[in-house]
Amino acid sequence: MVQFTLPKNSKITTGKTWPKPEGATNVRKFQIYRWNPDDGKNPQVDTYFLDMDKCGPMVLDALIKIKNEIDPTLTFRRSCREGICGSCAMNIDGINTLACIYGLDEIKGDVKIYPLPHMPVVKDLIPDLTHFYAQHASIMPWLETKTNRPAKEWRQSIEDRKKLDGLYECVMCASCSTSCPSYWWNGDRYLGPAALLHAYRWIIDSRDEATGERLDALEDPFKLYRCHTIMNCSKTCPKGLNPAKAIAEIKKMMVERLV
Repeated sequence: MVQFTLPKNSKITTGKTWPKPEGATNVRKFQIYRWNPDDGKNPQVDTYFLDMDKCGPMVLDALIKIKNEIDPTLTFRRSCREGICGSCAMNIDGINTLACIYGLDEIKGDVKIYPLPHMPVVKDLIPDLTHFYAQHASIMPWLETKTNRPAKEWRQSIEDRKKLDGLYECVMCASCSTSCPSYWWNGDRYLGPAALLHAYRWIIDSRDEATGERLDALEDPFKLYRCHTIMNCSKTCPKGLNPAKAIAEIKKMMVERLV
């Protein structure tokens, strides 16, 4: 059997265990990934305990309580707390999701929190999304028009507008792309489910006049066709979207344009 040995500095060690809250009867254990690029140490998992009678219902509530009351060095992204901005995406209990809308009651046993997988880590629970955003920008996420725009508004039929449902709601949290094995191994060239879902959103927009150019740009062995319909993206999406279906529709359009 082939054996793999991880580089010494990539092995996760056991970190600090913080004391339990005094007098609490409803205590829950949290194990959180920690890594500081400035101290030269290996990543570690720190252990915290919270009094759940004094904590909000969501994972983000627990993280904020830990940062405010126990360990101010804990680092993570967050903003809207409504599942709209996508900032607080992380791996919770083995699932890529948004901490602000993932309930603690959905997790059995200890709560284990890690950054999104297969991405460089900036610090603690913060992944480096630079490449992810660059891929999104590469699909031209805006209307491309060649004719003169109407003076007031560019109207769509109700049917054309409905085609965008299930696409425009994406909050670019990267939960789907970081759950995709094809993206793990080919992320430098494969655009991934998030960028391709956005690409399809603009391809089928009745107001856009660059469908051919958009499809030409995706006609590549890696950009589009590294998708093997594993479906992890659709399963993990915290907004309930279906990137795999959008990718399949792009592939279908690629075939139809050849007929």
